[in-house]
Amino acid sequence: MNTDLRKKVVAAMELLVRQVNDEELLDTWLTIGVADGDIPENSLSIKDVEDYYIDDKTFKRLMHCFLITMSEAKEDGGLFCDSVCSD
Repeated sequence: MNTDLRKKVVAAMELLVRQVNDEELLDTWLTIGVADGDIPENSLSIKDVEDYYIDDKTFKRLMHCFLITMSEAKEDGGLFCDSVCSD
């Protein structure tokens, strides 16, 4: 297992999901994905990702949830980052 890579991916998914322009989708991520406050806002540091997010089962579930969230975000509000909306 490449723990550094997995932690980078978890941090990147968390950062991108936080840009989703639909609060309900974000709530789903906070419930099923990374809990609110577990990774500091806008952090991409692997030091901020707990080990329990990268075991095979949890990591797989996070990636699945991320893909669903991004797919639904594409159809409903897109992403909103730094005053720019993807539509």
